[in-house]
Amino acid sequence: MPPSFLRERFCRSTRARWTQNENVFSLIRCALHNTLSHRCHNLPITLPSIVNELLLTKLEKILDATILLVEDEPAILELLAINITQCGYRALRAHDAAAAMVHISRAVPTLILLDWMLPDISGVELARRLRADQRTRDIPIIMLTARADERDKVQGLESGADDYITKPFSPRELKARIRAVLRRRAPQAGDETLTAGGLALSPAMHRVSANGAEVDLGPTEFRLLHFFMTHAERVYSRSQLLNHVWGDHVFVEERTVDVHIRRLRQALEPSGIDGLIQTVRGSGYRFSIDYTQHQKS
Repeated sequence: MPPSFLRERFCRSTRARWTQNENVFSLIRCALHNTLSHRCHNLPITLPSIVNELLLTKLEKILDATILLVEDEPAILELLAINITQCGYRALRAHDAAAAMVHISRAVPTLILLDWMLPDISGVELARRLRADQRTRDIPIIMLTARADERDKVQGLESGADDYITKPFSPRELKARIRAVLRRRAPQAGDETLTAGGLALSPAMHRVSANGAEVDLGPTEFRLLHFFMTHAERVYSRSQLLNHVWGDHVFVEERTVDVHIRRLRQALEPSGIDGLIQTVRGSGYRFSIDYTQHQKS
């Protein structure tokens, strides 16, 4: 299959910007091979259906992970964007705090790379404002600055930054720090295989198995299970799940969550572990491996 065909299908199906990224091409080739080998022996499929499923599921994680770059120096901003894209993330650019807030008002990013010195307000002040807002207080923030003094680092961290990188820095250091912060603050953005209660979920391969048997999940059910497995034993309301799994820029009824919870349980039921997804009356839902002590609703 020619790469140009995949690029055209990708742009039409997702309306997203295609980047010339070898990592994405490798993921496409791997995912297409897996789709063919898994299904061709028992299901009649056509090439367009394979491509659509590939683009809407295998690449979903890449499109969902968005990093907002707030930097007033155009050359540095472009360099950051290149490195972020090469890591498989989608880069949003902002040259000042006002432009950053426009992006954030549209959709909450996965992480923010924030320069200290901005033309309107300082990065420290912007970080404080984000931490004071309930909608944005949990966004991971990495502060970028040429200030190497210990007092400045302390000030940056106390303003709400999760990490602090002193300029100049290498692309390898930047990537490592982004991944480390995401592992701590946004574990659902990682690509490590997750295991719990007989379940195994691979974000990179977009596969789920229950007690060794593969489970067929739709894209939303996969994201929902991924979020639950990275936030086990915590209760989340329907509105919280909508914000975390669907995104706060998507406007759907809260009862939509119930529909996808039911589908997720139905997919896990043949393996006998659908009780991992528990209903907490009056509060929401919880993922717990100790489900034998709870009665599933």
